Amino acid sequence: MKKYVKFAIIGCGRICENHTDAIKHAPDAVLVACCDVVEEKAKKVAQSENCNWYTDIETMLNSEEIDVCCICTPSGMHCEHACIVAKHKVNVLCEKPLDVTKSKMETMIACCKENGVKLGGVFQRRTFDGAIKTKEAIEKGYLGKIVLADAYLKYYRSQEYYDSGDWRGTWELDGGGALMNQGVHGVDMIDWMMGGIEYVDARCETLARDIEVEDTAVVRVKYKNGAMGVIEGTTAAYPGADTIFSIHGTEGSIIFGDEGFYLWNVKDIPKPEITGSMGGLNCQYSTNNYGHTYLIQNMAEAVLYNKEPMITGTDAMESVKVILDIYESSNQKVK
Repeated sequence: MKKYVKFAIIGCGRICENHTDAIKHAPDAVLVACCDVVEEKAKKVAQSENCNWYTDIETMLNSEEIDVCCICTPSGMHCEHACIVAKHKVNVLCEKPLDVTKSKMETMIACCKENGVKLGGVFQRRTFDGAIKTKEAIEKGYLGKIVLADAYLKYYRSQEYYDSGDWRGTWELDGGGALMNQGVHGVDMIDWMMGGIEYVDARCETLARDIEVEDTAVVRVKYKNGAMGVIEGTTAAYPGADTIFSIHGTEGSIIFGDEGFYLWNVKDIPKPEITGSMGGLNCQYSTNNYGHTYLIQNMAEAVLYNKEPMITGTDAMESVKVILDIYESSNQKVK
């Protein structure tokens, strides 16, 4: 009989649907339970996915046989919930950001290590073919010496969006605004592709929304490989725009975004073919939610074959550390 890795979801809000869909399409995963402090939310997911529901994490962990818990609660609660799970010897797959302070992320990583469980992070853009091919081109030297690498992260979130949850747009639970919540994916991508960020010089402001945190940021970046660049992020650019990454070197340039390659000008290397918007590891799953599906399946395989997940907790921490440095540079509130 086939062995399935049993998943549970903690937090039945906006991002939960990505996880339920991914578990449904991942060949080695099955959803057995969900949990939310709001009973109606938990019941709704349970009815839709035919799983058990709970309003208390400890009760769920004591009642169910679970291999992996997906942490989908507000960002500033990730460490607390992950540590509860880890102490029950259950593996953790945590939504972005890992948490919102360096100390809580370090606590989370240490707790999982002490309890012998795996900790994986969710940065689904790393699974997109455009990103993978660009990182490969950089690492193999196809672009020559990289001189500029930019990320343009222009989202639109209305005031109603921020008002929809009392944690949104707060330092305590959202940890930041345009960069920490939405832009963290792009910060992770550019940091990952370029091999690390060494220095930032930033200006973050709240220009359009009635929130504690920034809705607009401009960052000057120095990468560890010597290149320079900028990161621009906002949640006030109506109606939102493609996320764009622009990489330029002495022997080639690549610009790609949500819809694929806008420019591939690399000496002697033809533009790669990708399937669908940004590809997604060859779109091997029958869902538009392929990034989450890949990471769910990867976590299932990590459990089945006792290996590290594709994105470890340490990996997932890096982008948050960069954003915290950006806030400090801009004299924003940093805990």
